[in-house]
Amino acid sequence: MKKIVLLISIAAMALFSSSTLSAQGKFGPDSAECIKYLSYYTEYYKQKNYDSALPNWREAYRLCPPTARYSLLSDGTTLLKKVLQKNSKNPIYSKQLVDSIMKIYDERIQYWPKYATSSLNNKALDMYNFIKDDPQKLYEGLTEAVNELGPKARANIYLFQINTAVDLYKDGKLDPETVIGIYENAVKNIAAMTPKNDTEKRSNDKTVEDIESIFITSQVASCENLITLFTPRFEADPQNLDLAKNVVRMMGITEGCTDNDLFLKAITFMHTSEPSHVSAYNLYKLNSGRGDVDTAISYMKEAIDREDSDAVTDADYSYQLAAYSFKNGKNAEAYAAAQKALELDPSLAGKAYMLMGTIWGSVTCSGNDIEQRAKYWVAVDFMNKAKAADEALAEDANNLIRQYAAYYPQTAEAFMYDITDGQSYTVSCGGMRATTTVRTQK
Repeated sequence: MKKIVLLISIAAMALFSSSTLSAQGKFGPDSAECIKYLSYYTEYYKQKNYDSALPNWREAYRLCPPTARYSLLSDGTTLLKKVLQKNSKNPIYSKQLVDSIMKIYDERIQYWPKYATSSLNNKALDMYNFIKDDPQKLYEGLTEAVNELGPKARANIYLFQINTAVDLYKDGKLDPETVIGIYENAVKNIAAMTPKNDTEKRSNDKTVEDIESIFITSQVASCENLITLFTPRFEADPQNLDLAKNVVRMMGITEGCTDNDLFLKAITFMHTSEPSHVSAYNLYKLNSGRGDVDTAISYMKEAIDREDSDAVTDADYSYQLAAYSFKNGKNAEAYAAAQKALELDPSLAGKAYMLMGTIWGSVTCSGNDIEQRAKYWVAVDFMNKAKAADEALAEDANNLIRQYAAYYPQTAEAFMYDITDGQSYTVSCGGMRATTTVRTQK
């Protein structure tokens, strides 16, 4: 022990003698004592003898100005946190220690602006770790930190902020609009961050998911609240793309909040400003759900025609368009869309053929008795193709074949129109055309 003290004394004397001329300003009016205790505590600190370092650090902190050395302040927060850990069951002393730690952080930020960002981030993290019994104080501290840091804050600080805000909301101490604003700000600033690597990017993405989960489960953002909050904003600034995106994102994660005029207006403006096959498809879904058939079909056709989608996606869209058009009595459009789905993706053959057969079986044809029934030959042709392409469809296809075959003309009836079994026959009906084979009931 005597050896350690001797070494510390020698180091202090050497430091003092080498800086006598310049120390007066940097190390304060009592520069000799400042330098001595800086040296004492630093040697103990390096040896991880924190118990011996602490009283010497306290003297250095008392004697030296905050600008003397950055490590005086950064080491101080470390030492006091170690004391705090040992006294966690003493609430009065713990509170005093936390106040001291926060005070030192403020000095780090004030006197060492070079390290202000990291100091403020660390302060916010320690606030969340140590200020447990005063959520209002914690919320105010975290809010001050993120307002100052913006995208320079660590992502998890935004998570801590909204978690604290939701607790205050549940206690009736924060209104929904404030919490919604905190959520908006968190997502915006995390998106603006520049991750150092893929690991940090994945971590940030996970933090956003956690923030959204807290926000959703809090039920702060009821659809009614969102409509009340955003309607006047959007009406006042309908060309604000960022606002439109925010409306769409917020309402999109809120259950049952996409079937309203505000959401439709916002996503329509988004599509107008930044069109894509995804936004066109979303508008198809929205308008189809609202019963606006023609508008829905128009957006789906746009989604299919856009160059930013691939063939497989276009095929899926085409099949959906076929089914939707058929459901709404647009047989010719449905048939054409089903044909396109088949051309783009042969793996859809079974479904496409079955839908095409169903369309033919349902269409109303004019003309004589044979011309009216000829559609069933075409329908059966497609049902046979459907079950050949996909065995899983065989049972349903066979059931429909039996239903359609019941409407075949009698042989005698066909003879009266000069047609016989096996003869080629072209059917033109409802804007569709197909060549099939005559079949009669014996």
